[in-house]
Amino acid sequence: MAVGFLDRSRIVASPGWSRWLVPPAALAVHLSIGQAYAWSVFKPPLEKTLGLSGTESALPFQLGIVMLGLSAAFGGTLVERNGPRWAMFVSMVCFSSGFLLSALGVATSQYWLVVLGWGGIGGIGLGIGYISPVSTLIKWFPDRPGMATGIAIMGFGGGALIASPWSSQMLGGAPWSIGTVATAFLVHGLVYAVFMSLGILLVRVPADGWKPAGWEPKTDHGNAMITTANVSARNALKTPQFWLLWVVLCFNVTAGIGILEKASPMIADFFRETSAPVGTAAAAGFVALLSLTNMLGRFVWSSTSDLVGRKNIYRLYLGAGALLYLVIALTTNASKLVFVLCAMLILSFYGGGFATVPAYLKDLFGTYQVGAIHGRLLTAWSMAGVLGPLIVNAIADSQKAAGKVGPDLYTTSLFIMIGLLVVGFVANELVRPVNPKYHEPASSGEAARSEAR
Repeated sequence: MAVGFLDRSRIVASPGWSRWLVPPAALAVHLSIGQAYAWSVFKPPLEKTLGLSGTESALPFQLGIVMLGLSAAFGGTLVERNGPRWAMFVSMVCFSSGFLLSALGVATSQYWLVVLGWGGIGGIGLGIGYISPVSTLIKWFPDRPGMATGIAIMGFGGGALIASPWSSQMLGGAPWSIGTVATAFLVHGLVYAVFMSLGILLVRVPADGWKPAGWEPKTDHGNAMITTANVSARNALKTPQFWLLWVVLCFNVTAGIGILEKASPMIADFFRETSAPVGTAAAAGFVALLSLTNMLGRFVWSSTSDLVGRKNIYRLYLGAGALLYLVIALTTNASKLVFVLCAMLILSFYGGGFATVPAYLKDLFGTYQVGAIHGRLLTAWSMAGVLGPLIVNAIADSQKAAGKVGPDLYTTSLFIMIGLLVVGFVANELVRPVNPKYHEPASSGEAARSEAR
């Protein structure tokens, strides 16, 4: 159990404390761990200095995403029990230590230390940090849960916009040296530790019985999907709703990450045989544009879900996403504008899906252990992080070996993504209110909380 400075009891907000200080605390953590999306900046220097292949240099990222999902799943209950300050501290220690161990690995030419550091230990920091503010934000903003979680999770999507140019500047251009790469890892670890500490110091939880001024909880939301009851993380796993949302998140992420991971070579391949091929600089600009829409989609679409409902917004993510993939598949390389706009919207749905799912869980399962339930659901991200890139890269490699070029490298992948999104759409349609037999008895709420601890 967390004690002293990290204990939940030490961060109960005093009367008059502004809830609007919580989103900046969450952003301090999420903007830091969002560096994960900028891992590709380290790939070429590592490959050149340590003699790695492209597959080998991707190992830390792949392990990091897997560990993100696993640590979020297994650590979710601890986060709920010990509070956000404890979780943010653990995240900071693991994430920064991962960089420091990676620096040692590069300096000694022991690449396994980079994989263990950034991917293994750092990946635990990613998972614990990702879920650390979720339930706290929902409790501070019961009137706007989608907007609140969207603000924080927007930071994870936008972290690469800061990390990518900063890391590139530190690493410089080729030829890279071992000292330069090791120093970059070292400085990243120290700077992120300082930045994440700001969130650790600032975060607060609301006092028991607190509610926003002028807001009253509704017993009838006019929406059968929003419950006033609570479901424990243990019982949530027994419901079909949890597993339907697992499929929804997994396939929505698979479709988005398939483009995100392959964005630069994909746009170059699509238009290579045209009269106006895409150069390296333009391809890099395309990646930055996708990162921006990924970030903005997390806030815009999750905030919109407060107005239109979670089920409806996922209908947009999955249904419109499938149609956008179909447009790309049918128009191939006929128009750069169509390709770029479709990809931007798909990535905005990808980001929006991440930011909206905590509020969807809150609607279905209540606020009691929503952080722990969210952590378990993120195993879908671990699966998608492997599945999406595997589909796109394996098919592109096989098509290239068969002598195909241009859009033909990706057509099969696009139709697979359409099929996955359709399955996700059907799963979302099957979501219904949770059976009351899974609800925590109101009279034994405190006993159930003690049991979870």
